[in-house]
Amino acid sequence: FQGVRTNQLTGYGIVVGLAGTGDDNLEYLTQAMRGVSGRMGVQLPAGVSPGLKNAAAVMVTAELPAFAKPGQRIDVTVSTIGKAKSLRGGALIMTPLYGADGQIYAMAQGNLAVGGLGISAKDGSQLTVNVPTVGRIAEGASVERAVATGFDAGDVLRWNLFNADFLTAARVRDAINRQLPGAATVEDGVTLALALPRAPDARASVMAMIEMLDVTPAETPARVIVNSRTGTVVINSAVRLSPAAISHGKLTVRVEENPKIVQ
Repeated sequence: FQGVRTNQLTGYGIVVGLAGTGDDNLEYLTQAMRGVSGRMGVQLPAGVSPGLKNAAAVMVTAELPAFAKPGQRIDVTVSTIGKAKSLRGGALIMTPLYGADGQIYAMAQGNLAVGGLGISAKDGSQLTVNVPTVGRIAEGASVERAVATGFDAGDVLRWNLFNADFLTAARVRDAINRQLPGAATVEDGVTLALALPRAPDARASVMAMIEMLDVTPAETPARVIVNSRTGTVVINSAVRLSPAAISHGKLTVRVEENPKIVQ
């Protein structure tokens, strides 16, 4: 349904508690730390670049689900943007997450779960497993603002197909109109306009009914996928073979027709 979708959120924050694997005295990390400490009433000395080996500047990303309400929790992903070697054992300081309109929609904070690790020795040898500079906080952000989806506004709600196809759109229209005569019309190869009740409860019931309708989609286009690295060839069911002969070097491929009658 048009408008019923997720929204991307991003934020800039600080991870602390690292075991000497942070950004050290990177300038933008120092500026961020001054802002964090200033909000807590602690002023760092002017002109002094503190060694911050236990901290790292990070970008925080999350997806805000449709109909998310204030107080609900969402997962966040934390990624380094500097020279930090690992986020293992770190904790994210309270970070606002912004939407595309510049408004704050969630606040993130918590301990990171890192699936990778990296170790190094004094002789210069190193070993890295997976990606230690990216971590995740399950339910690490609290939603602070809801996003209007347009679900309960307007007389028409639009249904968008994942793949554009006029035949599939027409079949969806016919399936809906068999249950709700005259409710659906095709606008183009992707979108159907649905005339639904304005009351949110009745509209939700109709949408639930529409989601459960069985529709046979149009036949997919014929497609042949060749993986030159592994020599794998994948052919979908829409491919039709006619009698043909292909010759390349010492390789010859013939497609012949051999009719058989089977009772």
